[in-house]
Amino acid sequence: MKIVYKLLIMSLLCWCFEANAQSTLITWKTLKDVRFQNKFFKDLGEYLLFPTFGESVKKLEGKSVSIRGYMIPVDVNEGLYVISALPMSSCFFCGGSGPETIIEVNFKNKKMRFKTDEVRTIKGILKLNDSEIEHMNYILNTAELVE
Repeated sequence: MKIVYKLLIMSLLCWCFEANAQSTLITWKTLKDVRFQNKFFKDLGEYLLFPTFGESVKKLEGKSVSIRGYMIPVDVNEGLYVISALPMSSCFFCGGSGPETIIEVNFKNKKMRFKTDEVRTIKGILKLNDSEIEHMNYILNTAELVE
């Protein structure tokens, strides 16, 4: 009987670790919990949007999350992509949407290739960026393709 209890406990522990390793599916609506203010950057001589993240977004920092969106290549040779809530023609860079509609993606496998506007679900560790102006406000590190 002791062996049955040990197996049961081991099974429960494995299940708990597996549940914790899974990512939380978020939506673009979740990422709208941010406010932006114009902030002057002396080195650049211009104003940029400076984020203040809301509590619901702050709770996700450092967590594994997954999101579905449109892949937009930034530098295919370097494996740099952005995932967007909207297709490229309407995204933050080209359209009238805000910076909360894009996420910088740093894939584990830099050889990943996607076509512009290819709809995919990816997961990674969410980083909130409110200081590095050469990066997006939302960053997914160690990202992987879910589907």
